[in-house]
Amino acid sequence: MMGELSLDGSLQPIKGALPIAIKAKEEGFSSLIVPVDNAKEAAIVNGITVFGVSTITEVIKHLTHEELLVSTEVDAKTEFDKHYDTPEFDFADVKGQESIKRGMEIAAAGGHNIILIGPPGSGKTMIAKRLPSILPPMTLQEALETTKIHSVVGNIKNGGLLYRRPFRSPHHTISDVALVGGGQYPQPGEISMAHNGVLFLDELPEFKRSVLEVMRQPLEDREVTISRAKFTVNYPSSFMLVASMNPSPSGYFNDPNAPIAVSSTEMQRYLSKISGPLLDRIDLHIEVTPVPFDKLSDSRPSESSTAIRKRVSMAREVQLERFKNIKHIHYNAQMNVKRIKEFCQLSAESKALLKKAMEKLNLSARAYDRILKVSRTIADLSKDTNIAPHHLAEAIQYRSLDREGWLG
Repeated sequence: MMGELSLDGSLQPIKGALPIAIKAKEEGFSSLIVPVDNAKEAAIVNGITVFGVSTITEVIKHLTHEELLVSTEVDAKTEFDKHYDTPEFDFADVKGQESIKRGMEIAAAGGHNIILIGPPGSGKTMIAKRLPSILPPMTLQEALETTKIHSVVGNIKNGGLLYRRPFRSPHHTISDVALVGGGQYPQPGEISMAHNGVLFLDELPEFKRSVLEVMRQPLEDREVTISRAKFTVNYPSSFMLVASMNPSPSGYFNDPNAPIAVSSTEMQRYLSKISGPLLDRIDLHIEVTPVPFDKLSDSRPSESSTAIRKRVSMAREVQLERFKNIKHIHYNAQMNVKRIKEFCQLSAESKALLKKAMEKLNLSARAYDRILKVSRTIADLSKDTNIAPHHLAEAIQYRSLDREGWLG
């Protein structure tokens, strides 16, 4: 029996009902009594009988066989399939920005981290919010993992599974602990709450440098380890990072019609707030420009998220087949150097193109592996077995911040 007992005999909901039910089943318990608000959440677990109660009196009557409780039944698979419907934010609402949509499709298909660079009002936040709508639907296992994390935090409001991929967008004043997790009694942070979903950092250079630096290890390992004197806790943090930023403090660098002029020195100082190692973990850099009036006023519908998601899901299936015998790798963004050499082999023509691009555009060494991984994803979207020169050419376009004149 788990619950919070009030002085008037009523039972209040608790945090972590789902992981408690899973542990109870593992320990061999046949039934579980929880507050009625937690019943649906705990009943997701098959193989254990869950009773939801409102007062301690109901518990006493059940134990004395005076009035037996009725168990709560939830068919997690049926509920999961039923609840995946039309997304709240749809790419059909985005006018113009076809090249930006293409970049988001590539990021979703390969699980790549992405940064959007553009002036205020160009649509960076609007586009980022629609990324979850083109990601493949969560599997039942992913939904259970995600729900467990949100259950520990007490973020399950209506009970039952979380059916949609999470989208977390913390403010730039967030602390290290709130982002990564921790505290006296360690709780998951925003990066764990974004597990199997998207973490959106708007105005990236405005975040404290220390906050961004503690995110580097979770981005690489896809889990967070929080150590205390008496115990250590691991929380999963496999998420897609989407960041946005202005190209300068005013947001209008290199714009001849800008209301505020900014020098190159000011821009470099602004961009230097983002460390190289963090940028090293971002695969696509996309420049976003304001939408012209004729595009905004166009009444023709744009391509929907559902149509884009079909192509993304197809590319993910190709990757699942490719990595089926490799542990801990499910999509292209997770490839290490060894796997890049194995699955991203180039023809002589492609090698020559990449060599020329790196020399002419002054691309950094960190860009090499990123270009190959993104090229592999573009080829998967085209249903091509090999990486062709035009796949490489498109991937090279997405390395803006590596070029001379940005971060050097």
